[in-house]
Amino acid sequence: MSALVRQIQRLGLDQVRFAWCDLHGQTRAKALSVGAAVQALRKGVGMVGTLALKDSSDRTAFAVFDPEFAARQPGLAGAANLLLKPIESTFKVLPWAPRTGWIQCEASLSDGTPLELDTRRQLRRALQTLAAQRLGMACGLEVEFHVYRLAHPDAQDALDPHAAQWPGPAPAVHMLHAGYHLLSEASLDQCDAMLAIVRRTAQALDLPLSSLEIEIGPSQFEAVFDVSDALTAADHMVLFRSAVRQALRRAGYHATFMCRPPFPSIMSSGWHLHQSLLDLSTGRNAFVPAPSLAAAAGQGDARQLLSDLGAHYLAGLLEHAPGMTALCTSTVNGFGRFSAHAMAPQSVVWGRDNRGAMLRVIGGPGESATRIENRLGEPAANPYLYLAAQIYAGLDGIARGALPAPATESPYAQAAERVQRIPGQLGQALAALAQDPVLCAGLGAQFVEHYRVIKQLEQDRFDAASDKLEFSRREYFGRI
Repeated sequence: MSALVRQIQRLGLDQVRFAWCDLHGQTRAKALSVGAAVQALRKGVGMVGTLALKDSSDRTAFAVFDPEFAARQPGLAGAANLLLKPIESTFKVLPWAPRTGWIQCEASLSDGTPLELDTRRQLRRALQTLAAQRLGMACGLEVEFHVYRLAHPDAQDALDPHAAQWPGPAPAVHMLHAGYHLLSEASLDQCDAMLAIVRRTAQALDLPLSSLEIEIGPSQFEAVFDVSDALTAADHMVLFRSAVRQALRRAGYHATFMCRPPFPSIMSSGWHLHQSLLDLSTGRNAFVPAPSLAAAAGQGDARQLLSDLGAHYLAGLLEHAPGMTALCTSTVNGFGRFSAHAMAPQSVVWGRDNRGAMLRVIGGPGESATRIENRLGEPAANPYLYLAAQIYAGLDGIARGALPAPATESPYAQAAERVQRIPGQLGQALAALAQDPVLCAGLGAQFVEHYRVIKQLEQDRFDAASDKLEFSRREYFGRI
């Protein structure tokens, strides 16, 4: 850390934020003065342990002062501190916050024991399992999101103490473009000032942003990122979401990564995850099939487009899709996206360059960028859990030599007796996750139960809400 300490001192910073990604994929942070930050780089920084126990409304989901809880989670009993351990390679200088550094952390218990509920550690462990088979993972991100202009940039209406509830009220906003004009150059130019802030912010943070695009829905956009290794891609997703919201907020905009903003005429946002496995001994894409074997495969056979290993991995993703859904689409709001003819999946199927299928296979013999695009995710998902789920599901398919059913040509066909449907709500997906032995073994049964309890509270509160739109405004629109 000595080189980083010297860098911070040389930059003349006033403060450094020590950030941690919670179960829901949101960043929590402490801002330390430079002197305190230098000490924290060496020793870590304390943060209240209830942040590992929060539901999506920020309520602590467990009775931390109860002796029964202390027996199950002794390191978190009594609202004891976590110890945040900074990751030197993640240090950034925030372009929107003057003289402010930022560094991401992983969490341990106060005695230094690794926190099993730390989701970044979960992905690192999954990648270690993958590496044991001399395989690595490469990912590219396509992230849809919505941006609005704040009706009252000083947000005084949203900060009225008489309106305070738990969660707090969402801001009033105006649209930036009218929508239903995909990739419109006129809309692109209309939104150029806002997009320039996003672009400059991403570039200043060394995020591999490839393009910013006008999506089809009103005030909807898409960011596309170049391929990187899986852990870096997940780190980029965490930082991008947080950075975009903060930088745009200072400029009078409100960005949200919730799937379906609470307005009458919107289009759902997805997070499409492009993934391939790499042979660590050669660095080559392990999904690229040999031309002779691809030519011998039958019509609709995945091995026309993927190596045997890739086809087995694809089969694993399909077989574990119900349980995986709770980690890829992790809010109640996100399940409204799974509707027919909306370029979002409805059924557990794969297709050849088919955007209606859950898994879209792109490439084939001789194409080094051959990959699987998982279209199951929403942009609010925790990136570490989303990617870890892919690894455990895919590795199970590889271990068993499983092969998928033929590719679909009609992903929205009504064939319920033959095609498995994606779970229709978060509670169903959580039940499927709890019943998936492979995902439970990979993530750990205790972690899965912890996740299930916390996310089920979200489903229960939504079911009990008399005003579902107001629930979505407060729970999601104002917060993610």
